[in-house]
Amino acid sequence: MKNTFSLIAILFLVSFKSYGQYVVDSLGQNLLQINGYQRILQNLDAVPNGMTFGGYGEILYNQPDTGNGEIDVQRLILLFGYKFDDRTQFVTEVEYEHVKEVYIEQAFVNYSLTNSLNIRAGLMLVPMGIINEYHEPTTFNGVERPSIDNKLVPSTWREIGIGLAGRSDVMSFRYQVYVFNGFLSHNGDQGLIKGSNGLRSGRQKGAEVVTKTPNLSMKIDYYGINGLRLGLSGYFGKTQAVDELLNQEGSTVGVSMIGLDARYSFRKFTARGQFITSSFDDTYQYNDLTGKDFASAMSGYYIEGAYNFLPLSNRQRLFGFVRYENFDTHATVPANVVRNNAYHRKEITTGLSYHLAPGVVFKADYQFKSTAKTDTDSGQFNMGVGVWF
Repeated sequence: MKNTFSLIAILFLVSFKSYGQYVVDSLGQNLLQINGYQRILQNLDAVPNGMTFGGYGEILYNQPDTGNGEIDVQRLILLFGYKFDDRTQFVTEVEYEHVKEVYIEQAFVNYSLTNSLNIRAGLMLVPMGIINEYHEPTTFNGVERPSIDNKLVPSTWREIGIGLAGRSDVMSFRYQVYVFNGFLSHNGDQGLIKGSNGLRSGRQKGAEVVTKTPNLSMKIDYYGINGLRLGLSGYFGKTQAVDELLNQEGSTVGVSMIGLDARYSFRKFTARGQFITSSFDDTYQYNDLTGKDFASAMSGYYIEGAYNFLPLSNRQRLFGFVRYENFDTHATVPANVVRNNAYHRKEITTGLSYHLAPGVVFKADYQFKSTAKTDTDSGQFNMGVGVWF
């Protein structure tokens, strides 16, 4: 904890030497490498006191090689921001999924101590990898988000917390340091975390959160090299359990997650990659208590390359891309779990992203999916339209 306070103090001092929170970073604004809440804060920074709003949405079609396909208004998000004064803003994000489900994805107060040092408190995105923060449909290739960001990260991952965020353009980095509530590993009826999708079912999402042990989340993004952006993420803590299991052995597990990510742009070519690794303590006891098959370690990565077929002078862009994913939610298992090779998954996704305008994209791709359990690929065609404004 002493080291954590030292890091926060260093970031505080560095921030006073920075020039501005919204300076264009190494990837440039042409790639829209800001996300929804950053755009809301940017808009609020440029206007007198009052409200601004935005949103994004996706309508998707998924057709596997066998069986019926599905057409879905997968998500429609409304973003609102209010500026109380030059230092104090509020941002919230209301999400509608599949037309019938409503969630609050973000709701936090941002207080600017300086141009580059902000205190944030509320329901916020956990900064891990790329997609968990940058998931607006015009900011990534592919109709569906990378699967590693569903099973390992797990997106969209948001919890309630407080911390510091800002940037130093002198040193070319953006930083975030938060304390959040943790995952819920057991709700009193059953264990929630398991081998098939890792921690995903343990997200509490700000809804009647159970908490006792705070979890630490940190990320640094470096943008000092033109065309390149590098990210290092960390998340450390323990899962939570309801009162009746609070002191029972195996009701909680320790969590350590590290993420590395990179994005690169040079003229018509873009690339990105991500590596995530997680390790867990007391998983033997957890599985013994719950009968689940939770791993003691998970890991995975993806790499992606894309090329714009249209002239750089065009307003529209047409990217062809290929992405390869390799991830395992049973990378290492405790002695009371049999390793399931079906949880070691590989995917190749290739397709097109046609940006009709800066805020509108039409996408189509095909996915080849396989596991270490079988060499047979299953396939799926996807198509969709996305907007962000």
